[in-house]
Amino acid sequence: FALAKEIGQRQVTVNVVSPGVTDTDGLILPQPAIDHLISQTPLGRLGKPQDIADVVAFLVGDDAHWMTGQNLQVNGGIL
Repeated sequence: FALAKEIGQRQVTVNVVSPGVTDTDGLILPQPAIDHLISQTPLGRLGKPQDIADVVAFLVGDDAHWMTGQNLQVNGGIL
């Protein structure tokens, strides 16, 4: 938030994307741990890379020009 406040006067936005567990080749959890995470996620699945990419695309597009200082948790609603 401090950086958004600092450079906002220059019309620069600062936001953060905090992805949840995402199903990629780099996911090295044992299957029981993955199943547990899925059971804790209201949407009932792991994230996909495209789920994260869609949010990033929104942030860099014109539709997010009034958004700054935010942490977007893209995690399927996991608590």
